[in-house]
Amino acid sequence: QVLLVESGGGLVQPGGSLRLSCAASGISISVYDMGWYRQAPGKQREMVAIIPWRASTNYADSVKGRFTISRDNAKNTVFLQMNNLKSEDTAVYYCKELQNNVWGQGTQVTVSS
Repeated sequence: QVLLVESGGGLVQPGGSLRLSCAASGISISVYDMGWYRQAPGKQREMVAIIPWRASTNYADSVKGRFTISRDNAKNTVFLQMNNLKSEDTAVYYCKELQNNVWGQGTQVTVSS
């Protein structure tokens, strides 16, 4: 059974940074496409960043240049480094294993002064 557990969310001021982690079990992420998605109140869930196992990363236009997705295959963990955060980045952030459509439980990110 595949299990994804996100962590690292919290409250941060505009312009601040957070690093989200997604620890996987039940699979080896080294051969899977992984992604981060987010859902703000009253809005649909949207793709933030994807890191395929053998292709280039892909980002939503709204986060390009500010967010970086990465993976540590030895730790079986995917990361999302978020810099220069804006109020519109406030959302629940979810980790996803794309091939089997497996989601984590989500972690709340709130950007507010």
